[in-house]
Amino acid sequence: MRGRSDGAALAGQYLDALRHQRRLSPATLTNYGHALKVLLGFSDSLSDVEPAQVRRFVAVMHSRGLAPRSLALMLSAWRGFYHWLVRHRGFSANPVLGIRAPKAARPLPKALSVEAAQRLLDEKPGTPALVRDAAMFELLYSSGLRLAELIGLNVDDGRLDLAQGEVTVTGKGSKTRTVPVGAAARDALKAWMNARAQLAAPGERALFVGGRGRRIAPTVVHSRLRAWAGRRGLNQHVHPHMLRHSFATHVLQSSQDLRAVQELLGHASISTTQVYTHLDFQALAKVYDAAHPRARKKNAAK
Repeated sequence: MRGRSDGAALAGQYLDALRHQRRLSPATLTNYGHALKVLLGFSDSLSDVEPAQVRRFVAVMHSRGLAPRSLALMLSAWRGFYHWLVRHRGFSANPVLGIRAPKAARPLPKALSVEAAQRLLDEKPGTPALVRDAAMFELLYSSGLRLAELIGLNVDDGRLDLAQGEVTVTGKGSKTRTVPVGAAARDALKAWMNARAQLAAPGERALFVGGRGRRIAPTVVHSRLRAWAGRRGLNQHVHPHMLRHSFATHVLQSSQDLRAVQELLGHASISTTQVYTHLDFQALAKVYDAAHPRARKKNAAK
């Protein structure tokens, strides 16, 4: 059995090995040292630590608010330390192998409010490039397309049917879906089709083209939308995928039909779509806090 003092000595030797052999930065070594100090405080004997104890410790620290990323970094340091102990100091096993930190909570997608979306798209374009931009942004918001799906559209493959008001795209996993195209988007697309010849190179099949007349690049769509949002006075970073998030959120708020939104977005799993229910609940919670007489905090001055 190795006591706490022996553990401190071994930790020091390991950190020296990292410093001289792997030439880690001082900041990284400081982080490793902190993680090993936590380990030594967690157990009196390094050789007696078992996987079940490590899992229990991770659960306790997570319940106390330690972030999954911090736990993952700590476990990585412990795993490396025990690997060194097994290889160079005769320890029999690495109790940290196979133990992972809890998954970090998936960040909620950012969506525009209905009012912000209306404000963003309520612009009358004057140049062919702006007519194109309006058509792209209206279609992203109207049909919930991914940026790659938008860019991949052609003028001659029959996938965009303005008469029927629908567009067919092939998304992730080669999954094809057909989604509606709203009236505002149809009008913007018709205007673009009339102006497209002024920008498109001869023989170019892409529906949306850039300054050289060829298929527009993703970076150009990003930059054009950022500039468009700035002109419309939106004080937030607006990107193409945010229009897809806004589409999903607003349809769900109106319909409450999660399965339909799943189909419209082309999600393989309903769990992917369920993230938008949290956005919907946040909106409802704000309404509740503002309207319910028992939700508001009493005025402390009374």
